[in-house]
Amino acid sequence: MAPTPVFFYSHGSTMMLGEQSSSADFWKQCGDEALAHNIKGVIMMGAHWDATSDRLEVAMNPSPGKSPVAYVHPSKYVNYKLEPDLPTGNRVLAMLQDAGFNAHANDKFEWIHDTYLILIRMFPEKCPPTTIISMNARFDPHFHMKVGSTVRPLRNEGYLIIGTGGAVHNLYRNRWAPMLKYRDNFAQETPPEKWALEFRQSVEDCFTQNRGPALRRAVTRLMKHPQYRDAHATDDHFVSACFVSGAAGDWEDEEQEKGRLGAETWELTNMCNSQFMLGSWPGSRTAAATA
Repeated sequence: MAPTPVFFYSHGSTMMLGEQSSSADFWKQCGDEALAHNIKGVIMMGAHWDATSDRLEVAMNPSPGKSPVAYVHPSKYVNYKLEPDLPTGNRVLAMLQDAGFNAHANDKFEWIHDTYLILIRMFPEKCPPTTIISMNARFDPHFHMKVGSTVRPLRNEGYLIIGTGGAVHNLYRNRWAPMLKYRDNFAQETPPEKWALEFRQSVEDCFTQNRGPALRRAVTRLMKHPQYRDAHATDDHFVSACFVSGAAGDWEDEEQEKGRLGAETWELTNMCNSQFMLGSWPGSRTAAATA
């Protein structure tokens, strides 16, 4: 089986679950294509769950709840049934342990909006079997790249690998007033600031101009970018991009087409939600859309 595509999604604010956008349209399109190709399940790393010390954790709660989502009506998510994939979770756990990671099962983890927001948008009718891997709180880019590399073989079995975080995601530098006053997360009273535009462009260049191991080097190197700390006050929304680079950056992936920016949605003036697809489905291409 040809390897499935890999995705890096910027999930943005919680309101991305409730409001329509080109990013939401792209997520749905990607989900439809995944179902058309009969994926076996989804392997995800988000931005809101990290394990301390040198640990990794794999979500193994058979009946997980959902953390509440601010500024979104409960009807958008409370009745969506989550489908934890425990057999694949055990496989992923064994793969990580065999690769030398201090990986453990977490049978109490409640799912957070960074992952189920994406699943609801991609697969609104039914959640596919899903395995969630935590980050590690040391946020080492090469560590997380290796995690992606470790689970990469599952692409050849029909699993979809997704990282969710943010291209530009600094909560301290967003303009919150339109959202707090008027529930308008897409208001742009002023253009994005220069640092946000600069880093956003660098993220696009890395994902769209590199393949194979060059992709891994380019993405992990972004954490040394002069505007990185402006764009990411904390590292949690970026290391899932390093995870994705590991899953899509093998020598074999040099034969794939370059990554593509599928959609982009700006929120809160300085938050850039870029959506990237790495690789392609056999015989098809995902049309690009921007907003």
